[in-house]
Amino acid sequence: MCPKPIVHDPVIMRLQAEKYEIEVRNGHLLAHSIPYVTAQKEVKRGILITDLNGNIGALGRPTDHQVWFVGEYPCKHTGVPIEAIRHTSGPFKLFDGLEAQHRFSNKPVEGFSDYYSKMKSYITIISSEAAALDPGATACTGNIIMPAEENSVFRYWDSASSRANILAVSEKLAMEKVAIIGLGGTGSYVFDLVAKTPIREIHLFDGDVFEQHNAFRSPGAASIATLEKTPTKVDYYTHVYDSMRTGIVPHNGFVTEENVGDLVGFGFVFLCVDSGSARKIISGYLRSQGIPFIDVGMDLMLIPEETRIFGTCRATFCSATKSDHFDKHAPQGPDDDDGLYKTNIQVADLNALNATLAVIKWKQCCGFYADHYDVHHTTFSIDSHSLTRDEVKGVTSNL
Repeated sequence: MCPKPIVHDPVIMRLQAEKYEIEVRNGHLLAHSIPYVTAQKEVKRGILITDLNGNIGALGRPTDHQVWFVGEYPCKHTGVPIEAIRHTSGPFKLFDGLEAQHRFSNKPVEGFSDYYSKMKSYITIISSEAAALDPGATACTGNIIMPAEENSVFRYWDSASSRANILAVSEKLAMEKVAIIGLGGTGSYVFDLVAKTPIREIHLFDGDVFEQHNAFRSPGAASIATLEKTPTKVDYYTHVYDSMRTGIVPHNGFVTEENVGDLVGFGFVFLCVDSGSARKIISGYLRSQGIPFIDVGMDLMLIPEETRIFGTCRATFCSATKSDHFDKHAPQGPDDDDGLYKTNIQVADLNALNATLAVIKWKQCCGFYADHYDVHHTTFSIDSHSLTRDEVKGVTSNL
């Protein structure tokens, strides 16, 4: 009986059919139990690894000719290192739970036509030396390794991170619970960005319906049929992004003084509301609980005689140890029904920028991005095309 394919791709299935010990994990192809010779002329087994840059079912030609190796440096049967494949030695942390010791490079003149030829070439170079010492040493063990990505939140691997070799960095974003309160223009873009990170649960809070004007200041393109169904915002976004990932938890309703306690236990909150009174209630609770959050907002005005818009967008971060600056920067007074933003003016570019500023700061908090100044407040001014930052010590400077 043929083994059940671990991944429905002809190249990978071919390797498995030849009884190689193959695993696909985090956008990488791993060939286990590769026999190799140590400097002491002992036969041991290691792991050969390449990143996968194509799509399952059509991986195509590898984008490079290099591989990683877990184990000691492979030698010839005489104990002399195989210099023909030498590139660099690590360690190289590829992702959580996997660290390689060496990086190999051995490019044929014509390159590798597919991942089968790439893996086969390195396996042959390394294991043939082991077979010279032990004729029974073979990489074709027939052992089947079940996929290790059953716990992943993604329905397909994050090839963007694997091809850039930043999986180990991306794993810093794997928080347990994050909340996004408000799925208007900015909130929807925040969700679009964080949905592509390994957060276990993303909770969406909003009580509004997804209407036609929302389609013009949010990611993607809603169909007329979708708009005619008048879905709630949280249901609409949950349905769209469920195609990509799990762990999206919709909450149909606004966060009020009566239910704000539902936010207890969250590791981080994105506050994306255009109501000053709601901002005051929610931010007050988060600050009292020491829950870190980022509040976003835009202040736009129209110059009628010039028919142009000017104003600012901001992202204000509060942590358990610093929140005294929040009241100065975030409007928390009575709602202004005459505000330009409430007319649903189409400013998708500023919504996206506002969301990006917030998500960049969150990633800095997680250690994904460097953060030299530990900025807690950022403002972008449209007319001057400038960013300002408010540092921990309250010193404001132009970027």
